[in-house]
Amino acid sequence: MLDGNSGNMADGCLGPFFCKPPTPSPLPLFLPQIPKLPLHFPSKSMAAHCHCSSNPRPSQPSLLVFSGGTAFNGVVEELKKLTVRVAHVLPVSDDGGSTAEIVRVLGGPAVGDIRSRCLRLADESTSEAVAVRRLLGYRLPINPQQAKSEWYEIVEGEHLLWEGVSKPYRETIRAFLVYFQNEILRRPNESFCFSNGSIGNFFFAGARVFFQSLDAAIFLFSRVSDIPAESLVLPVISTNDRLTLGCELWVYMTNRTNYSSVYDISYWTHIGSSLTGCDLF
Repeated sequence: MLDGNSGNMADGCLGPFFCKPPTPSPLPLFLPQIPKLPLHFPSKSMAAHCHCSSNPRPSQPSLLVFSGGTAFNGVVEELKKLTVRVAHVLPVSDDGGSTAEIVRVLGGPAVGDIRSRCLRLADESTSEAVAVRRLLGYRLPINPQQAKSEWYEIVEGEHLLWEGVSKPYRETIRAFLVYFQNEILRRPNESFCFSNGSIGNFFFAGARVFFQSLDAAIFLFSRVSDIPAESLVLPVISTNDRLTLGCELWVYMTNRTNYSSVYDISYWTHIGSSLTGCDLF
């Protein structure tokens, strides 16, 4: 949050995480280094007003929520008015939409539901917070060529979406977008389609691959989007591997069809109006 002694919301709110960033693998020469964001507080009032150092709010109820991604997002907006002391447990198997393309090329767990919930919980109290949320919540055009062209503008830092985002935040977010692009280029046999791609998903995936940790990626995304310290976003399974949800469908008690992912189930062609059973495995 902003304070009279602070120039932007980046000062002090990202915590010690960036002071000594872990380096599990050497960065490519062209990848911008992650900036070292300050942790000092010029005054006690700044520390008191920073989300990352906020005091517990005992008057608010504490909740544990198990949910999917999109369906519960509308409830989150109303729930924030009641309490921020909520732990959200989310699946990592929803590989529909642009998440399917990331999982296809880079592998790993699906991060779309987690990214969506983080954005719903993100701070919007300052103009910069709104700018960061707008950037990470942006989706590229449907047309593949237009999407690819716009993606390059964002990676190069020339897109209008960067307006209102201060230098520390810009360098941090852009570093992981560049790293994501680099990981795609390292797989010449896979052609990545940017159509309708989520910038937040690309940032999230870049962080997960860099740290080789889903938990670290969630931590980074939570700090960048300035989620209240009392709000937790947790994967139902902490893994760096792909998790697949599958089912078997019986139609008219005769034909049995196997589907091995949420994408297949979501876009399943109608083969009968009477289903006698659906078993998850």
